[in-house]
Amino acid sequence: MDSNKTPSEIIAELCVEAGISKSELARRLEITPSQITRILNGDTKTISSDILIKLTKLFGVSADYLLGITDKKEIIKEKHTTRVPMLLMSSAFPLGRCIEFIESIDDVPQKEMAYAEYYYFSGRHEKAVEYAEMYLNCEDIMLKLSASLIYTFANLSLDRIHSARFGLERLKEYLKEAMLEETDKKTRACCVFVATAAHTLLHIPVGDLPPLAEYLSEFTKGMQLWGAYVLAHKAYLVKDYQRSLGIVQTCLMTCSKVYPIAMIYLNLVVAMDLMNLKETDKAKVYFMKVWEISRPDNLIEGIGEHHGLLQGLIEACMKKDYPEDYARIIDITYKFSAGWRRIHNPDTNEDVADNLTTTEFTIAMLANRGWTNKEISEYLEITPRTVKQHLTCVFNKLNIENRKQLKNFMLR
Repeated sequence: MDSNKTPSEIIAELCVEAGISKSELARRLEITPSQITRILNGDTKTISSDILIKLTKLFGVSADYLLGITDKKEIIKEKHTTRVPMLLMSSAFPLGRCIEFIESIDDVPQKEMAYAEYYYFSGRHEKAVEYAEMYLNCEDIMLKLSASLIYTFANLSLDRIHSARFGLERLKEYLKEAMLEETDKKTRACCVFVATAAHTLLHIPVGDLPPLAEYLSEFTKGMQLWGAYVLAHKAYLVKDYQRSLGIVQTCLMTCSKVYPIAMIYLNLVVAMDLMNLKETDKAKVYFMKVWEISRPDNLIEGIGEHHGLLQGLIEACMKKDYPEDYARIIDITYKFSAGWRRIHNPDTNEDVADNLTTTEFTIAMLANRGWTNKEISEYLEITPRTVKQHLTCVFNKLNIENRKQLKNFMLR
């Protein structure tokens, strides 16, 4: 039986059901708002095949239903719609072809979440929030997990701490639901995966977390790599640098493909470990691997986030040879550091990140780790006198007198 509704009325109803505004519909269909207005007002006699195909994918209904040929709203299941959280982060794709990979994703919601990831990992936080926010309340748990994680971290860098906390609370809710309800092991594993990542990077409790290692067998290869990063990072935080190195290097040896984002973070941990073992030349090699992977797709967020833990590697490897990229990364560092301190509420002075330049902070970190002025000067390729001048500025800004007192202000 034919429907009595016009295509414009049907599309309008579907938008209301999905909570999609006219401007949002225009963006998803990649047409102008005026075109959408004409379609919804019934001013357009025919809908092009391209737009019709996009509408069927977006709302999951048949073209016949959209055109009013039938009133049977049969939901069409798309092929390959098995979803995972943080798809881009855990996927393999050729360097320099990130956007091409995202565009190849058929599932529209998964594609949009992949764009949210891309915008976040390339330091475009406003766009990341815009995309992630659409899926905070969706029914699909995998999309919600990705949305809450990206929404939290992007808002943190935008200094929107209330919104960042909101995203974190959503993540806690999803984890609690997964642990209480009779969910399948894969779904539970993905909840633990995302919650553990947030907990490790922010050092904030997100609820009772079972060991991530218990769920690694449920993950895709790319997710296993990210899980390895989390485990290696946790080993780093307790100063078990050799174990951290072992975890990462074992993972990298078993990879036959390039997983750009996961490999950026894995190599960052190796560089951090080697810096603490004072193997600076090796640390520089691994940092440059990070840069080689990051540069083609502009995936620089991770480098900026790890500035303090890299203990001057960004300055030593990039400041002279890549000044413009260095400036962009340092901008990310300032934003992330300020947000991290506000949401984390550490027992350190919350103004430290704002008071010290990144160079001063780097020298303070190295001094706090026991490096002599001579060692710092050789590493950063500046004179011992310059190092001393920077330390004097640090002491004056922090109102302290010596290196021993630095421990009250630097990252533990």
